[in-house]
Amino acid sequence: MEILRFTTAGSVDDGKSTLIGRLLYDSKSIFEDQLEQVSATSKRKGLEHVDLSLLTDGLRSEREQGITIDVAYRYFATPKRKFIIADTPGHIQYTRNMVTGASTANLALVLVDARKGLVEQTHRHAFIASLLQIPHLVVCVNKMDLVDYDEEIFNKIQEDFKEFGAKLNLKEIRFVPISALKGDNVVNRSKAMPWYQGETLLHTLETIYISSDNNYIDPRFAVQTIIRPHSDEYHDFRGYAGRVSSGVFRVGDDVVALPSGFTSKVKSILSYDKELKEAYPPQSVTITLEDDIDISRGDMLVRPNNKPQATQDLDVMLCWMDDQPPRPRAKYILMHTTNEARCMIKDIQYKVNINTLSRIEGDKSLAMNDIARVKIRTTKPIMSDPYKSNRVTGSIILVDEATHNTVAAGMIRREK
Repeated sequence: MEILRFTTAGSVDDGKSTLIGRLLYDSKSIFEDQLEQVSATSKRKGLEHVDLSLLTDGLRSEREQGITIDVAYRYFATPKRKFIIADTPGHIQYTRNMVTGASTANLALVLVDARKGLVEQTHRHAFIASLLQIPHLVVCVNKMDLVDYDEEIFNKIQEDFKEFGAKLNLKEIRFVPISALKGDNVVNRSKAMPWYQGETLLHTLETIYISSDNNYIDPRFAVQTIIRPHSDEYHDFRGYAGRVSSGVFRVGDDVVALPSGFTSKVKSILSYDKELKEAYPPQSVTITLEDDIDISRGDMLVRPNNKPQATQDLDVMLCWMDDQPPRPRAKYILMHTTNEARCMIKDIQYKVNINTLSRIEGDKSLAMNDIARVKIRTTKPIMSDPYKSNRVTGSIILVDEATHNTVAAGMIRREK
């Protein structure tokens, strides 16, 4: 069954956690004991209704404040699809959590409070969705019950968002008027909004076309580990295990191992229970080759006529995640697919003002949640593609050598 990964985004109190709770509740995806616990907690807080946001806000500090602080992952399924939800915080200081939760998403739900319209965080999250190349965006205009289900208010928010979205690289935008608290247009169609003839939110999530979201053009297979069983039955077996990042690999294909440049042919493709004729993203498989060549973790199998560029100089859009700014000439560990290299930030070219989308030039400092275009120099060549064409081989993270903290996540723009 196909899996749709989606993330929620929006300002504080826009109803992200309530919406996910409503999705889980109305699609019958929660257990009775969970519902009983949430009902008891809601009564203890003096609420007249069941607070569905408690289904996702699991941290004690989240429940006390009624806000989301960390990324919460939830899983549910309908007969048509499986879903992985990343419920991300709305506060400005948690922008880094939004980047983390959205990095693997096929779709982003951006919530807008119908009473407030577009706010700073709406712009911020739409920009991040554009930066992370999330293929589909669904704008949920929430709390329609508090504006008497007014069609004009919905149309005004739709026009404002389209005007702002025109400045961004957003591939597809849909709009749904909802009330997460009342359940209008979430799973069941709302009788209070007969003027809305579009799909409900769940129907959109179940039917939106995501098969073409993966890159099937550029074959990339990052080797994660070498399989050598050392048993009598498989005495001479040597396989390369990993996940297909992009493209399609078939038995008999000519391949090149990078960075060594050795060539061979695909002898077999094995999954956990059977042999395959071809492998495509995001399958995890073991590939065997006809020739016994030197390949280790971090190497990449590609097609001879379609290679990524190997370079030590990377042009990157970076989101700084650490509470400490980067130290001058500090060394970091750059992690790219299954490969690692030491690196340093050579130059901060400009920072981005997320509200106006303007560049802040001349400021060479980075604070937590800043997004900037930087130059990075690595100690060895990195086999990468621009993030725009390949989200897997175009993404990196930086880890502090001393603290082992993940300090930044980046999208490679182009190689030089």
